[in-house]
Amino acid sequence: MDSLKLPKDVCLGALRVTLTGSTEAWIENYKGILEYTEHMIILQGKTCQACFEGSRLSIDYYTNEDMKISGCINCVRYL
Repeated sequence: MDSLKLPKDVCLGALRVTLTGSTEAWIENYKGILEYTEHMIILQGKTCQACFEGSRLSIDYYTNEDMKISGCINCVRYL
């Protein structure tokens, strides 16, 4: 990976989470949605799960490769 100068998330298929304050999260490389409520969203990655906790959470946009979560995000945990 290092010698080819490729990003690790691309080579490993790792989740890539980009937070904008506590109101938006962009997620790339997820495999599926395991749980989706107003207070918790759990996503399956290739090697782990990511749990977003808060209030008024919603998935505003998603494709097979990325998604946008908005609301009041209080916590992001990797399971």
